[in-house]
Amino acid sequence: MFRGSNEINMDAKGRMAIPARYKDALAADCDGRLVITIDVTDKCLLVYPLPEWEKKEDEIRVLSTLNATSRRMQRLLIGHARDLEMDATGRILIPPELRAFAELEKKVTLVGQGHRLELWNSLSWNNQREVWLSEEASEMDIPAELQTLSL
Repeated sequence: MFRGSNEINMDAKGRMAIPARYKDALAADCDGRLVITIDVTDKCLLVYPLPEWEKKEDEIRVLSTLNATSRRMQRLLIGHARDLEMDATGRILIPPELRAFAELEKKVTLVGQGHRLELWNSLSWNNQREVWLSEEASEMDIPAELQTLSL
């Protein structure tokens, strides 16, 4: 399970070290084999352990290709998906086209989301987080399944 956020340095070649608390779990759960793809709503990347991605890919793949929105999601999510593998030191290499999509620079932020990680440009993450925190509850479109959640 991935929780919290970590600011990390990415080198000029697009390599970044996975934080130790995630690296150990990824080594155990998926032998360091990951899949990275774009997020279709935000300028960030989604990083899945391979077994988690395979479940998601199955869900996406069986959507009707006759529905334009479903077809778009299939093309974007599966079409941008790339296999990654952690090296012996726990680093991964982010493909250039995905770095460009998410506007990744030297400072990136890895955000745990339970079953996956999000990879953000650190400035974008900090700015977007401030926007989300400043939104008033009355302005938010809260789905029914969240309205009963008590924190």
